[in-house]
Amino acid sequence: MYLKVASIVIFSVFFTGCASVPLERKDISDKAKTFQAPTNGNAGLYIFRTHGLGASVKKNIWIDDVCIGQTAPNIFFYQEVKGDKEHTISTESEFSPNHLVLKTESGKIYFIEQYMKMGVFVGGSDLELVDANEGKKAVLDMNLAQKGFCKLE
Repeated sequence: MYLKVASIVIFSVFFTGCASVPLERKDISDKAKTFQAPTNGNAGLYIFRTHGLGASVKKNIWIDDVCIGQTAPNIFFYQEVKGDKEHTISTESEFSPNHLVLKTESGKIYFIEQYMKMGVFVGGSDLELVDANEGKKAVLDMNLAQKGFCKLE
């Protein structure tokens, strides 16, 4: 019995982990958490991922087919996009990307949560628009990730 428990503990220590991605400096991250209004007729998108299922998995995020970066637990991205326009936010998933189509309004801020889900071989992910209060509360406890680091498919 002792050997069985010890084996499980050793397996858990060596084969679990937490994904990490390059982060912005703290001052840049803190400024993004002030939730200032977007500029020049743009809309603001906060895309974030909390902790939980799939902690060791990184997933690509795109806005209108442009790489924003890879997510990991407790990170967020902030990106301004043209207001009064439809945008497609996409996330890498197990077999093909999942998309969220969003019609933005100039001057408005949107919060999009990327969440992980069980997959057949690896974890999948999806996107969900959340209300501003929930989004702000989540982002305040996270770090801003550097943009532009997507893995090639």
